[in-house]
Amino acid sequence: MASNKILVIDDTTVVRVKVREMLPPGNFEVLEAKDGLEGLNFILQEKLSLIMLDFLLPKMSGWEVFQKVQADPELRKIPLVIMSGRKEEVTEKITEPFEYFEFLGKPFDQKQLINAIKLAMTKAKQPRPELVPVRAVTVKNGTVATSGVTTATVAAPSVANTAMPTAASNTTLSAVNTAMPTAASNATPTAVNTAMPTAASNATPTAKGASDAEISALNEKIVKMQAEIDGLKKQLTQVVTFIKQKIK
Repeated sequence: MASNKILVIDDTTVVRVKVREMLPPGNFEVLEAKDGLEGLNFILQEKLSLIMLDFLLPKMSGWEVFQKVQADPELRKIPLVIMSGRKEEVTEKITEPFEYFEFLGKPFDQKQLINAIKLAMTKAKQPRPELVPVRAVTVKNGTVATSGVTTATVAAPSVANTAMPTAASNTTLSAVNTAMPTAASNATPTAVNTAMPTAASNATPTAKGASDAEISALNEKIVKMQAEIDGLKKQLTQVVTFIKQKIK
């Protein structure tokens, strides 16, 4: 019976199947989620050894899932691989170097997948700043008031995090090292360049008389259109790559 649970959160069936087929058989139980909300539910309910998270997802984006995981002292200990066909999507939100998770560009081959998992396991053991509850403080008319509790980091790393890596990380890394194939495909699939635009529009409406609400609504539509275009482009790339691999 598989001792390690790997969660693959990706809205493209091809990618989820690809990860399942590339992992050494018998060592892993692969759970699949097709959107961010479903993936977050798995994260909260299952005891996971690794999370593979696509950055562009329906219902809840990979960035939102990432933020929720990082805000929880226990969940952020789970080794994490973030996947994307465009690295700039990730670096716009998270600056390099990626200290606590590994990035895996799409498309990828078996060797790249295994290496990404190994690096994610190693990075998960790095000492991290502690999360502490912080109350938002406001001053109004000379009176100090506090609002709801949120979380923030402190500079000093936790002694427990420094000295004691999680058991899940060690177990899964051992399984990967043991089951690592001696020969992996050297052919790295190349991404398909498409003529789709990379941005729906760079212009923000500034017409006179337009209210802030109207401008905000238009901006939201632009962001949504961009996400849909990126999603279609990503799916097309994965389908073409999958077909090329099957006809070789």
